[in-house]
Amino acid sequence: MNCIKSKISFLGANLDANTMAESVSIIEHSLKKQEFLQHSVVNVAKLVNMQADPVLATSVNACDVINIDGMGVVLGARFCGHEVPERVAGVDLFHNLLAMSAKQDFPVFLLGAEEAIVEKTAKTVKSLYPQLKVSGYYHGYFWDDEQAVVDKIKASGAKLLFVAITSPKKENFINKWQDQLGVDFVMGVGGTFDVVAGKVKRAPLWMQKYGLEWLFRVIQEPRRMWKRYLVTNSKFAWLVLKEKFRG
Repeated sequence: MNCIKSKISFLGANLDANTMAESVSIIEHSLKKQEFLQHSVVNVAKLVNMQADPVLATSVNACDVINIDGMGVVLGARFCGHEVPERVAGVDLFHNLLAMSAKQDFPVFLLGAEEAIVEKTAKTVKSLYPQLKVSGYYHGYFWDDEQAVVDKIKASGAKLLFVAITSPKKENFINKWQDQLGVDFVMGVGGTFDVVAGKVKRAPLWMQKYGLEWLFRVIQEPRRMWKRYLVTNSKFAWLVLKEKFRG
């Protein structure tokens, strides 16, 4: 498997235009060499927020691998002339990395979400991947003593850390503590634990394919989501048009 990363620059983010298989291969190769690798994914909302949040932009661009999660970003980048082979959804990459970790005997640590959610996520993934070593898990409400959680992760002996905390907190936490975590791989996974634990349903495959997951979220939670997506998607469309026709 080719482990060369294909980088593109789009809306101020240095993105990896790789397939799912290539992304897993890059991460597995790095783990075997015991080289620290910081990972992130971007969607429309994160790209838009990065324009006005320089700390978030710095934290994201500091990552070694930045996959394109949102189908809207895939389509926008293609519209601007970039070659993007496919979307690498964070929740799907999470499952692929767990399967790889189970096969390679790499222990993992799960951090984030509510206590009941992360506990159920740990039980679910151990059921899905019986050979997987979950060396520990902890909820995402620890901001009064970050050092204690960092020490807990380091003491667990985990090689992979998955952080299910909202942006920009997770990116900034990872960037701040990466040298003390004692792991070889860190990935922010957003709301993935909610999906794995069954709290949130994913959109049907046809909606995922056509970049309509945002619409599915609006249908699920119309009062909370409609304004957020209307504003975010409108800003993104304008940014893409400016990127396409700049100069």
